[in-house]
Order: sequence, then structure tokens, then C-alpha cells
Amino acid sequence: MGYIPIEQLLDKADNSIYKLVMLASRRTLELVEGHPKLVSINTPLKPSSIALEEIAAGKVKLQVK
Repeated sequence: MGYIPIEQLLDKADNSIYKLVMLASRRTLELVEGHPKLVSINTPLKPSSIALEEIAAGKVKLQVK
């Protein structure tokens, strides 16, 4: 896993950097608490990087309330 273009991530968060940051931070906290990864990654990455990979893969989606 490498660099993910910001444009690809913003598309998943309604083109809002604020929503992207909130989505990534919430998912990062879930990963730190022990929830399973939704993508298979062979290299050790930080939870925040894993969260961004999951968002880019479309495994984590923004919920509108």
C-alpha cells in the first residue's frame, strides 16, 4: 500500500475534507480498540493509514444522519 491521492479520498467523503477527517479519525479509533481490518494488508501500517486504505477501497462509508 502506498500513497493515496487526496482526490480519491475526498470522493468518498462528499468532497469535504472535514468529513474525511472525521470519518478517518472515527475508523482509526475503532481499529485501535480492536475492531478487525476490512482490507488485507501484509505490511505493518499505523491504524490511521489502515483507515485511509479502507476508505479508499470503499469499505468504510460516510453515514448521513
